[in-house]
Parts: sequence; C-alpha cells; structure tokens
Amino acid sequence: MSLPPLLQIQDLQVRFRLGRGDTARWTEAVGRGGQGVSFDVPAHCTVALVGESGSGKSVTAMSLLNLLPDNAERRGCVRFEGRDLLQAPPAALRALRGKDIACVFQDPMSSLNPVMTVGAQIVEVLRLHLGLSARAARGRAVELLAEVGLPEPQRRVEAHPHELSGGQQQRVMIAMAIACEPKLLIADEPTTALDVTIQRQILELLARLKAERQMSMLFISHDLGVVGEIADQVVVMRHGTVREQGPVGPIFRAPQDPYTQALLACRPPLIDPPARLMVIDEHIAAEAARARGEAAAAARAHRAKDPAAPVVLEVQDLHKGFWLPQGVFGRKLFEAVKGVSFTLRRGHTLGIVGESGSGKTTTGLALLRLHEASGGPVRGSARFHGQELLSLSKADWLPMRRRIQIVFQNPYASLNPRFTIGETLMEPMRIHRLHGDEAGREARARALLARVGLDDSAWGRYPHEFSGGQRQRIAIARCLTLEPELLVLDEAVSALDVSVQAQVLNLLKDLQDELGLAYLFISHDLAVVRFMADEVLVMKDGAVVEQAPVEQLMAAPREDYTRRLLGAVPRGLAAQAA
Repeated sequence: MSLPPLLQIQDLQVRFRLGRGDTARWTEAVGRGGQGVSFDVPAHCTVALVGESGSGKSVTAMSLLNLLPDNAERRGCVRFEGRDLLQAPPAALRALRGKDIACVFQDPMSSLNPVMTVGAQIVEVLRLHLGLSARAARGRAVELLAEVGLPEPQRRVEAHPHELSGGQQQRVMIAMAIACEPKLLIADEPTTALDVTIQRQILELLARLKAERQMSMLFISHDLGVVGEIADQVVVMRHGTVREQGPVGPIFRAPQDPYTQALLACRPPLIDPPARLMVIDEHIAAEAARARGEAAAAARAHRAKDPAAPVVLEVQDLHKGFWLPQGVFGRKLFEAVKGVSFTLRRGHTLGIVGESGSGKTTTGLALLRLHEASGGPVRGSARFHGQELLSLSKADWLPMRRRIQIVFQNPYASLNPRFTIGETLMEPMRIHRLHGDEAGREARARALLARVGLDDSAWGRYPHEFSGGQRQRIAIARCLTLEPELLVLDEAVSALDVSVQAQVLNLLKDLQDELGLAYLFISHDLAVVRFMADEVLVMKDGAVVEQAPVEQLMAAPREDYTRRLLGAVPRGLAAQAA
C-alpha cells in the first residue's frame, strides 16, 4: 500500500490586488483563467518546478506557508499531511515554518540578518522550535555547520554573513533550514548565483541531506541541467499554469508540450553548440523548423572571424592588489590578480572563467579603472589600440571611457531608478556631446531601443516596470549610445532564465557581427562561454592556469583545474534525455 503524498496542491490560484479603493484591480499570478495549479509532492521525493521568470514558480511555493505580501489572495486547497494550509490560522503556520517546512532562498545575503552572527541565527531557530538551552543550541549549531561542510565550524559560528563567501552563506542557510529536521524543504533557486564548482557542492549536499534525513524537497529552478540531476519529478509552468508534469526522465526524453520542448532547446549545450540559440516563441511557432534552419545559416555566415583583425586590447602581466588591515595600525597586500596577459582582436570574444574569488571580475574592473587607486596597487600594461590605459590622466580617461563600456550582472542596480529609460539613454550622449542636438540624440536612443527589441512605449517608463531580461537589454542599449569598441560583460546573463538568456546572447552576437565589437565575456557558466567565446582564459586564485581556443579547451583541457570545472557542469539534461 503506497503512502499518501506529503503535500497535495489542488486547484491553487493566487492573485494580487494592485491599487486601493475604487481604482484597485486584480492580476492573476497562479491559476490564470480559472485553470488552477495542481500537483503532489510524495514522501522522500524531490519535485522540481521549472519555467521562465514570471511563470508562477516562486509564488506557488511561497503561497504554501503564506509568505506573500498582504495584497495576495489565495484560493484552492494545499494539504500538508492532511492539513489544509490555506485555512490554517497564523499561529499554526508559524509553528510549521522552519520546523516541518523550511525554505532556502536564492540570495542568502538578503535572507540572513547582517547584524547577527550566523551561529546566533541558527541558535534562534533551535531555541524557538525545539526549546533547547542556549548552550545546547550553540553546540548543535556548530554540529549543523560541520554537517553542511562549512570549514572551521567552531570559528565560523561567530562570523557575520558578510565575512563568508556566497557558497558559505548558502551552506549557512541550509544548516538553518535543516536544524529542526523538516519533512519538506523548499529550495528556491538555491544555486543560481553560484559558480559551477560551488553549485556542484550545494547540489550534492542537498541530495545527501535529503537521503539521510528522509526529506521531501520542492526544488525551484530555471536551469534544466540542475533539475535533471536532482529531481525525481518535474512540473513545468508557464503564465501561472501547469503545462506538463511527470517523472523527470520521460519528460526530458520525450516532452509532449511545445513549451517544454522549447525550454529544453533554449539552453546552450557544451558540445557542438548551434550558431544561434532558439527562443521560446520560435520553437512554439509552427514554422520553428524553417526558422531554425534560416537563422542558423545566417548566423554561420556572419560568425566567420578574421584571425588577422586589428588588436583592440593587449594586456601584459596585469597585477591588482588590495590593502587589508593587519593589527591595529598595520596593513598587508592581498594580490587578487597575478600576472594576467592576453590579446583581444576586433570582432572577437575572450571568455574569462573560474570559481568565485578567482579574479575574473577584478581583472575586468582593473582594466576599466573602476577600483579606487588608494585601495591597492595596479601593475602591468593594458594597451587599448596601442594607448596605455593604466597611466592615463583623468582628463584623458573620460574620452577613453566612451570607447570601453561595461554591462554588469544586475541591471537593476546599475540603472538609475529615478530616470526614465529615455533619460537613461540620453544622459551618456549629453555628457560626451555625441549625436548633435537633443533631437539627434533622441532619434539615436529610440533607434537603439528598437535594436534591442523594445518599442517606443518603454521611453517614458522606469526600470522597475521591466523584467530582468528587458532591463539587461536597456543596459546594453545604454552602452551602445556611446558607440563603444569594447564591451566588458561581467556575468551579464547569469541571473536570467534560459529563454531570456538565449535572447540576450543572440542579441550580443548580432551586435558583434554588425558593429565589430570586441567582448571580454566574464562568466561562471561554461555552456554560455562555449556559445559566445572564441578563446577562453581560465583563472584560479588570481592567476591564469590555462588559455586556449574554446573548441580546444572544451575538448581537451590540459589542466586538472579546468577538467574539474568542466566536470562540475550539471549534465542532468543530457543524461536524462539520453
């Protein structure tokens, strides 16, 4: 006789009230058009919720314990061990949260209390739900940190969140979540912002804890490679409704819904990537096969790179250090970048990969002189069209900055929230006095908006009114207003779901073909680097450990570190589809 499901979701619908009084209106987030969401989470099983941003994955998961804003309204039935959570009083939900049902969120830094030590935060959970004494709770907190693989748990228990790396913060969140031995763990994009080796460690940790503690897990992700490795069953969502669900193997091998097929095809493969990535609408359209052939052929015609193209950037023996306090009045030098050298030609892309802390981003920021000089010394040479960047005066650097632009990982943090999109695009041209008068600048800005796939309705709107993918397109358009020759792309697509990521990557390739842009592409995602780069530079502890053309490096890496990076890439998608 089979056990009943631990969690049963039946006809769940969630909507949000926008505005107040007579002007208020409702928007449906889950269960649109009266088509509620229904699925089960069996005991000792991992169920993955997958879909694009805005598909309703996180809203579905957060509605289970009513971790939604006050303007949310839930309907349907959510039974946990037979109890309907939608009808449960607040006190009953508080008793469940953290004890029987626990959550691990995407960004641990925004979930952990910055003014409390990590040990104190775990102790708080243990004392609240299990009634342990302060001494017993602290001892258990140390045990939990050791269980999740945090080094030196006796010392780390007194650390504050900002003193830990992203992977270590996520381990603390997991330790806190499993402290009371929950029956259900909700993991909401727990590995999205982590590099491949830390991601691998977190996935293996979650799988081990699930097996040892006999937990069930609701795993939310847009990375189908990760889902294929960790999940037993998968639920595919789009626009707040379930499009397909079932065991992960059959769904990945033979998806029945066109949307699932499109999601599986959006992810760039490590081996033999296409010249152009398909996006959701192209796959769902009836002419997908013809569109694929035409797009790939056109892209192949444009992708031919000139090996003798002019050198845009030549870096020799670049070093970047930071002064760290030592003792009361002393200081010591930490070298974040050690002797990096490379050459980048017009129309080419150099990928820089490595784990967190390897020096990837510091290399890009040092070239752009975005680190304060007082923070630590910079040595070496960086020549842009033969002109030395590192010794330019401030007066000479301003016109140079127009020719070298950067796209950051988080476009919402890099766009001014008080500027409309029109103002955002006009400001750089005013500063550098480009494109004539205001009418000429506006024409240029509107043309660039159209070029990155946004219409005129975006002109008067603000950044918060756009999705993550749209904001990244705006950030790219802002760079292009200055007609740069080199773009530094610092994890520019790592926070985007697979379909939006495919659109942005295709856009970047198209712009490179049309404008001859050179890209310095910094990423921890090796599949994306395989799709974008012509040459790859692998960094570890601030130094270059391997450098080779992308096909050569992916096929036959020379260094053990590079092989470990490639071995850590989630391959569940290929394995399940085989």
